[in-house]
Amino acid sequence: MTRPRILVVGAGFAGVECVRRLERRLSPGEADLTLVTPFAYQLYLPLLPQVASGVLTPQSIALSLRRSKKYRTRIIPGGAIGVDLASKVCVVRTITDQIVNERYDYIVLTPGSVTRTFDIPGLVDNAFGMKTLAEAAYIRDHVISQLDLADASQDPAERAARLQFVVVGGGYAGTETAACLQRLTHAAVKRYPRLDPSLIKWHLIDIAPKLMPELGDKLGRSAQEILRRRGIEISLGVSIEKAGPTEVTFTDGRVVPTHTLIWTAGVVASPLIATLGAETVRGRLAVNAEMNLPGHDGVFALGDAAAVPDRAKGGDAVCPPTAQHAMRQGKVVADNVIATLRGQALRPYEHKDLGLVVDLGGKDAVSKPLGIELHGLPAQAVARGYHWSALRTGVAKTRVLTNWTLNAIAGDDFVRTGFQARRPAKLKDFEYTDTYLTPEQVREQVEASAPREG
Repeated sequence: MTRPRILVVGAGFAGVECVRRLERRLSPGEADLTLVTPFAYQLYLPLLPQVASGVLTPQSIALSLRRSKKYRTRIIPGGAIGVDLASKVCVVRTITDQIVNERYDYIVLTPGSVTRTFDIPGLVDNAFGMKTLAEAAYIRDHVISQLDLADASQDPAERAARLQFVVVGGGYAGTETAACLQRLTHAAVKRYPRLDPSLIKWHLIDIAPKLMPELGDKLGRSAQEILRRRGIEISLGVSIEKAGPTEVTFTDGRVVPTHTLIWTAGVVASPLIATLGAETVRGRLAVNAEMNLPGHDGVFALGDAAAVPDRAKGGDAVCPPTAQHAMRQGKVVADNVIATLRGQALRPYEHKDLGLVVDLGGKDAVSKPLGIELHGLPAQAVARGYHWSALRTGVAKTRVLTNWTLNAIAGDDFVRTGFQARRPAKLKDFEYTDTYLTPEQVREQVEASAPREG
């Protein structure tokens, strides 16, 4: 008899935790493990703003999945673009642009999320995202290049536009991105004697009435005060009406001349979920507490792409799309896959949120571990301690700690690599949301390939 095939889609927090636990708990002859991911690394997303600001190097938060010789999972370099539940086939577009059908007996869906966008004129053509490692590295180059271009310009209007930056999204990603990059430009402009530091202006806007409402009123106000003290202009209840290459129009009528619009206004589940034709909750796959898709034995979904019931809160609450939940869900799903394989009982996922940490760069932070509100250095120690401990490998921990120490001692550097200078890097160029199939196209692909695979 052939061994059961377990297919894991996605190498984020949930997917990697699931795969590693399966490798540890299954004997080599018990099942074949396959992981579908376009990049053979796990990205530690919460630290992306520190890559964008140069505090951390890109490779320090990209944890290689091929580094260790002891892991036996086969990695398919590509992206899942459709799933046929009836035929138990996952359609994959490889990095060589081939379409292949990957059959499975058990599937774990952890495709993560993509940036949430709206039908705003010019948005996807002119805004930068902050969801991938390449985007973070590109934004750093871009921001430093604006200082260089402003310094070289003889036009006062162009110089002022180059030195204005707009970040949309008052959640963790947007707030930390604005905070970290503002520190970078504030330090860098001292090396440009011809530039007036007062021309550098950062705008942080969000349609919500509060900044990071999950922190509570007190800590939220504290974060706002820190940012405003640094000179970041915060506008709440405001969004973007249209985005152009050299200016952005806010919904309150203001027009801001800028060459830098960074969009971090939330995420939505991967478009892969829509290809299943299954029930969803606000775009996330509706699963039970065991993270199993009802009516489909052997189909599991978790992380950002699944509406996992939050049993700690009760009612209709679902787990928020955070790394904290995703890592723990990955371990429970691995155990449930093994239980299904061995005919044992599944266990539900339950985890009480440990709290929130927001690193605003330097000595500034606000944190709420286990409900305890912290500011300043204690909050910074908790924030960085949490992130450091959550890194999966000793190599990553060493790199991050070394980077933090070096930055604290030597300060920022302002190197612009130019590696991607001639590559488009707007929202539409990095997330490939137009590559997914419709449920009908998935079915056609599976049926067309069936005779050749038989």
